[in-house]
Formats: sequence, structure tokens, C-alpha cells
Amino acid sequence: MANTKIRAVFFDFMGTCLDWHSGAIKVLPQSITESERSKLALEWRHDYFDANAARLAANKPPEDIDITLRKTLDALLEKHPAHQNLFDEQVKHRCTAAWHSMPAWPEVPQAIEQLKAAGYEVFVYANGTTRLQLDLCKSSGLAFNMLFSSELLGVYKPAPESYRKTMQLVKVKPEQSVMVAAHAYDVRGGKEAGMKTVYIHRWTDDIKEDMEVVKGENDFFLEDMTNLAAVIGRL
Repeated sequence: MANTKIRAVFFDFMGTCLDWHSGAIKVLPQSITESERSKLALEWRHDYFDANAARLAANKPPEDIDITLRKTLDALLEKHPAHQNLFDEQVKHRCTAAWHSMPAWPEVPQAIEQLKAAGYEVFVYANGTTRLQLDLCKSSGLAFNMLFSSELLGVYKPAPESYRKTMQLVKVKPEQSVMVAAHAYDVRGGKEAGMKTVYIHRWTDDIKEDMEVVKGENDFFLEDMTNLAAVIGRL
């Protein structure tokens, strides 16, 4: 049963809805062991977050995610010189382009459809570009009412004005909104903006966060989205 107080559910995309890790390790050079590819992918992802945070702290506008990913990949390889010879220009391009084609986590399609069937509006609200989000909807098969990117909004999450601007655009109040994310900084930003928050624990993300702390910060802490519609019905 839908919660009549909640109207809009905003989803972070990569990591929260999409299994970026499996896509990343498939495209990295296969001569590297799977365990090492996994480590490289996790480090690349973490470095990407750090790059976004640095731009936000410096009051710089959002950068095209393809540029940021390429810069952080180049920097990553500088830290791992043993693998540099495996990454010519073509391989680097392929690795960066792969972020435009990631699968959904298995339970996510049904969770999104359950929310829509219950009468909620569902939105992607994520850092990145609109082109990236369109491509990811195609690769994942996920469908939303609207896609909001940092490129479109002109500011990265977790800047408070980004959450407020998104809610204003769809004319919902903070108390009518839920932020669903697998990143502690994101749900913290949503909470600061007055939104309800649901944290989705993904082993691929927030690898340096204390999950016991995160559990106490949110309205709900879930291991996946299987029961998301029921949980939002209780907010």
C-alpha cells in the first residue's frame, strides 16, 4: 500500500541501482587476474568520487563524467605501473565507455515497478551526464519518470542546493520525498535537505564507511531493494 505522504522517490543510479563492478571487471584487460581487476575497479571508482568531491569543494562546475573517468584512470595507472603497458589508447577508451553500459542489480527492476504500481513517482538523481543516464537506462532496462544529472542541475551532490533544486523542479516538498542511495554522503545530503532516506548496502560502494554508523543515520538500512516498496510505505 502506498504511503500517501510520500510522493517522490529519488534514486542514485550507479552502485545503488546498477552493478557497475561486474561491468568494469569485464572490460579491464583479461590478462590481469580477476581479483586484481576487482581491486583496480574499486580503486578507480573511489578515485572518481574523490575527484568529484574536490571539484565541489573548489566550487567548480560539474565536469563531463567521461573526462573525469579518463583522468582518474590515467592517474590510477600511474599508481600501478605494472599494468600500464596493457592500456593503450583503445583500451582506455573502451574502459571509459563501458560505464555507459551497466546492468541493474537483479532485484532492482521489480522494485522500481512495484513503486510505480503503488503510485509513487520515481526519479534518477545522480552525478554524471544526461547522456550517461540515457545510455544506462537502455543497458539496464530500467524506466523512470525523469532523469536528473549533475550536468543538468549544474552542481554535484551532496551540495544542499542540488537536492532542493530537484525537488522544486517536480514540485514536491522534502517531507514528501525519499532519497534512496548506496552512498552515505548522498543520504546525508538528502537528510540535510529534509528528505526521508533509505540506505541500500552494496558491497561495491562505501568500502571505507562504518556501516554501524550509517545504519543509525537513516530511516531504513536495507541489504537490497527487495522490500523497498513496503519500507517506503512505512515512512
